[in-house]
Amino acid sequence: MNDRLQPTLPPALAALLSRHSLGPRWMVAPGPDAQQLALAAQAALRAPNHGRLQPWRLVTIAEAQRPALAALFEQFARDAGKSEEEVATERERAWNGPVLVAWVARIDESVAKVPPHEQWICVGAAMGNFMNAVHSMGFGAKILSGRKCLHPALVQAFCEEGEQLVGFTCIGTPTRGLEPRERDEADKRIGPWRSA
Repeated sequence: MNDRLQPTLPPALAALLSRHSLGPRWMVAPGPDAQQLALAAQAALRAPNHGRLQPWRLVTIAEAQRPALAALFEQFARDAGKSEEEVATERERAWNGPVLVAWVARIDESVAKVPPHEQWICVGAAMGNFMNAVHSMGFGAKILSGRKCLHPALVQAFCEEGEQLVGFTCIGTPTRGLEPRERDEADKRIGPWRSA
């Protein structure tokens, strides 16, 4: 589309359209402070939330706690049978991003009107809002998860009974532009209902 014909976008929409995950190696301090994290959590609370269950919570990890997290990541790596080089890489991941936040979910299967898949949608929507909020404040962020989030030692460290560890969001100041890997093609994701 010709740029001269493209309408001026509202700032909030322009921020959404410019968001892209940023790897930890492209982040430096500072990350968001406590007040900025609280604002991002407020944005997460504005996500769709069927039944007002709010099936998630955030756990901040202080810099002084990174060695303890590294030990947990190492335990996961050793239990998974990884090589010494891979174990070292897992340990290093405890220092991903100047700010690190864990996501914990509580999916209540006893709520008939909000089945588990809808509760997971609410968790994902909250994570999306959180990511968009930190981006709007000028930070880069990325959610990292994987098999380690199922490891008993990590689950015990972060979760209460009935909770699940979803992943970690690392956040910091970008050292490079947030460029998408490929062009977004929305027309491939939207179309008319073809009824019988």
